[in-house]
Amino acid sequence: MKLNPGDTAPLFNMFDSDKQPVSLESLKGHNVVLHFYPAAFTSTCTKQLCTTRDDLAFYNNVNAKVIGISTDSVYVLKKYKEEQNLNFTLASDYNKEVSGIYGAQYELFNYGMKGTSKRAAFVIDKNGIIQYAEVLDNASDLPNFEAIKGTLTRLGA
Repeated sequence: MKLNPGDTAPLFNMFDSDKQPVSLESLKGHNVVLHFYPAAFTSTCTKQLCTTRDDLAFYNNVNAKVIGISTDSVYVLKKYKEEQNLNFTLASDYNKEVSGIYGAQYELFNYGMKGTSKRAAFVIDKNGIIQYAEVLDNASDLPNFEAIKGTLTRLGA
């Protein structure tokens, strides 16, 4: 399924790296940035998430909650978050449901891995409407951080 700006963001329920529930519904009233990525501890994924980490003050200033999403387990995400000093939520799509409903999932990825998250970014406004959607087929590409930040600036706090 391909999601576009103007679409209602699909609801989801996952667990984060602290084994706490994470849902889109619980974030209503905030702008939300979803950063999908293929795998923890890989170079491009680390660059994507560390770039976000280093800009978290911007996201906080525009009332945006950031969630990194991969198909890694909560245990892997906990270690990854600690090692990279990530200061936002990492959620586990271990059951490969959320990546699929957001159209951000490889059928087949490297080394025969099935259902891995694609690199993607979505900005969802306070009312649950997608304002920015970018799904990348090439795992070595990074999302357009300037476009994400521009969308959030337009939305305001």
